[in-house]
Amino acid sequence: MNFRTMQAANRRKTIGLLMGMGALMWVVVYAALTYFGGTGAGIVPIAVGISLISVWGAYYGSDKLVLTMTGAKLIQESDNPKLFDLIQEITIASGLPMPKVAVVIDDAPNAFATGRNPEHALIAFTTGILDVMDRDQLQGVIAHELAHVANRDTLVSAVAATTAGAIAIVSDILARMMFFGGRRDNNNNNNANPIALLFSLVILILAPLAAVMLKSAISRKRESLADATAVSFTRNPAGLRSALEVLAADSTVVQQRSTAVAHIWIESPLDAKSVSKMFSTHPPIQERIAVLKSMESLG
Repeated sequence: MNFRTMQAANRRKTIGLLMGMGALMWVVVYAALTYFGGTGAGIVPIAVGISLISVWGAYYGSDKLVLTMTGAKLIQESDNPKLFDLIQEITIASGLPMPKVAVVIDDAPNAFATGRNPEHALIAFTTGILDVMDRDQLQGVIAHELAHVANRDTLVSAVAATTAGAIAIVSDILARMMFFGGRRDNNNNNNANPIALLFSLVILILAPLAAVMLKSAISRKRESLADATAVSFTRNPAGLRSALEVLAADSTVVQQRSTAVAHIWIESPLDAKSVSKMFSTHPPIQERIAVLKSMESLG
């Protein structure tokens, strides 16, 4: 498939991925209620309600949460006119509305995009990336981040980050409750099915791992597509390729390298050669560079 076909398929999968994250949250809540004494059909609507609240909360508040977690600060055009001019060039080429712009005070070169849709998008840059990259390289980075916006990756990534974080927190709290307090049996659940209890316990233990794997898989597939989409905006694969080479050569990492938002950066602050590809949030940067070089050779 060419990248336009992939882009269309990517958008169709977005709803399914959001439903998958919601379903995973529901399973965690349902398992917790079952383990701690919930019985009957009454726990189903409770689990559904909690999962819906978590996903919709992530949908509407993800951009603000990401800003807080990364330390990004919104800036105005007067703060950096040249940067805004570059962004406006790409918005014209892509047909996207002008996003909000933020800066992270950090020497490590990196950037990210977030927001639930193009009308509420935000792209952020570290001071490091603004200092070390030339115009063509920065244009490639901007195009890559706006490609995430165009492909609706920012919505999925933000919901995945907040949902995975919520699952991790809930599971951790429940694990501590199990360790210190165990289950509270009553007359209604003394005869609870031991298989169901064991199944619930396994879910609570493995759910955070499942959330991380799902988040990583989502990110890897969409990162390569964003590179290709960025080239369609700029018609200059050399710019993004050169930018990735700068990132590959730089060994510094952003200070705010939380696992919850590692997947939103153009270069993950957590990925390393020793990390299993199963948990890597990005395809290897050298592979991305090689693909862009092949685009250059095709003219």
